[in-house]
Amino acid sequence: MKKLPKKVYTEVVRNTPLVSIDLIIEDAEGRILLGYRLNSPAKHTWFVLGGVIRKNESFLAAFQRISTAELGFKIQLTAASFVGVYEHIYPTNFTDTEDFGTHYIVNAFHVQLSKKAINLPKDQHAEYWWAHKKELLAHKEVHANTKNYFNGQQPFSNYQE
Repeated sequence: MKKLPKKVYTEVVRNTPLVSIDLIIEDAEGRILLGYRLNSPAKHTWFVLGGVIRKNESFLAAFQRISTAELGFKIQLTAASFVGVYEHIYPTNFTDTEDFGTHYIVNAFHVQLSKKAINLPKDQHAEYWWAHKKELLAHKEVHANTKNYFNGQQPFSNYQE
């Protein structure tokens, strides 16, 4: 699936929620892979890896595309454990214009790697950090939406009215 032209995608972000996949990548030592974001929203924060599902792209194809783009290699959906559906709402957007924010409905998945990923792509993240949960929860530059995966924030499937 190809990306939408920037003008069209801007209108989508302005007017609708986006459906995305976050990858909670854990190594054999129990550390979580975070990337230091170069793009808005969540620019200049540490965040788990992930991406948006594109129009007419199957969930399976999106999962494999996102894992390849974010890690440099494909992860099979069957190798991941579903964590839950979360909601991320930001006052900012990818264009950095001030008149609208970004709203994501996020499908979070946990992936256990037997060894650290190498040759991680640098197009969306300035650097990477393998952090223990305690470290990432204490770090001021780890985004709150990433911390929510580890601090007891419940996904939608566990919300009660």
